[in-house]
Amino acid sequence: MATRRVAGLVLAALGLAALQTGAQAETKLVLGSAGVPGSLIYVTEEQFVKWVDERSGGEVKVDYFHSSQIGNHKEMLQKVKLGTQEMVTVSTVMSTVQPEFGLYDMPYLVKDRVHAGCISSEIVFPELAPKIESQGYKLLGVWENGFRQITNNVRPINRPDDLKGIKLRTPRGIWRIKMFETYGANPTPMAFSEVFVALQTGVMDGQENPYTNIWAAKFQEVQKYLSVTNHVYAPFVLLINKRKWDGLDDKAQKVLWDTAQDIQAWTYEKAAELDEKNLKQLRDAGMQYNLADRESFVEASKPVYAEFAKEVKGGQALIDKALSLANGC
Repeated sequence: MATRRVAGLVLAALGLAALQTGAQAETKLVLGSAGVPGSLIYVTEEQFVKWVDERSGGEVKVDYFHSSQIGNHKEMLQKVKLGTQEMVTVSTVMSTVQPEFGLYDMPYLVKDRVHAGCISSEIVFPELAPKIESQGYKLLGVWENGFRQITNNVRPINRPDDLKGIKLRTPRGIWRIKMFETYGANPTPMAFSEVFVALQTGVMDGQENPYTNIWAAKFQEVQKYLSVTNHVYAPFVLLINKRKWDGLDDKAQKVLWDTAQDIQAWTYEKAAELDEKNLKQLRDAGMQYNLADRESFVEASKPVYAEFAKEVKGGQALIDKALSLANGC
């Protein structure tokens, strides 16, 4: 009897150890985002979560909180830095973390998605990503937010002069603000979650976003004019707390890294598909649509480039390198 009791205790202990080992093997991470259902950000992050789960055999779980449920971009960046939240995706606000990320806010810098991929592989990962690690962030992926367009309730925007006096919501990035100030608008940074009401109540006349964000956020319900400017190509980046990353085992790191990289090609294809679909939906919903005069905007943007080159260390070299990649890398 004593022998059986000892054997039973040993088996129970082994079973408990196995359960504990299994629990330790599962890695849980929280990913926060401002992406709203239907947007490119949202569908990309959902795909990332799905692939991580499948590729890890369920050993890495990402809990996804969208629509600024756990904070706006600024708040979530701080949480990830402190380690109270593991992961976040952000876009323009990255220039407040590391000034060189303002490169993406240079108007008409990015030619197309091939060019965007080259900037990512040749500039962002080798040159910019290492600089944010001392601030507590590890860059895992550079995905797409999209080419941005202007909507408003005052008039069609054909040339920069048409923006004079228009109260325009922008993200929290100094270069986006400077750009629209240069064009003559009155830009105001505001969290994405607050924009619909600001447009609905007239606090803001307009805003600028990719088609997918405009449609997903239902801005067509509170905006009359849709002007196709393609003034900025905005990526959004996936960050993880650096200490958390360093503490993950090799398998978890490989799954997260490989999936974040593989998502880039997926999101480019999805973005092109949604651009066509969402533009049609916005026009069908009654938005008045016009193609802006690109050359007049390019000409008006020159002071923004000059200021970036002056204010950001190595800014001119970054611009020159990015432009040199326009035909491939």
